[in-house]
Amino acid sequence: MLRVSRLTDYATVVMTVIAAHPADVLSTAQIADGARLELPTVSKLLKLLGHAGLVESFRGVNGGYRLARAPEAISLADIVEAMEGPIGMTECSAAQGQCERESQCGVRGSWQQVSGAVDGVLRAMTLAQMLAGAPQATAKHAATAAG
Repeated sequence: MLRVSRLTDYATVVMTVIAAHPADVLSTAQIADGARLELPTVSKLLKLLGHAGLVESFRGVNGGYRLARAPEAISLADIVEAMEGPIGMTECSAAQGQCERESQCGVRGSWQQVSGAVDGVLRAMTLAQMLAGAPQATAKHAATAAG
């Protein structure tokens, strides 16, 4: 099964929680509560998302986090890359020179095409779109998990 890591999945949830409050600086505890995730996990995610330039942090009594850019300017690919690195279905489709069999491989071009398609879909999906679909996706996920 192809899937993103659990932390990447959680990072999208954290980003939608922050995006739902565009005018606010949210504390880590508020984000954890909104995402229904443990505080240490959210702290780890926020650190990685901050290093990637997707969230800004503010210190002090009223400190916390907010998005570094508008939700429309943050793609799902930005979040995936912040958590997992370059997008690629195989090592050689993410970057050249990663496989010793590259020169004699007959399927590399096909994997690059698949990776390009996945990358395109992830770049086309914005955080704003993820947020718009969040209530329905959450209800659907809950129904799937319960069934």
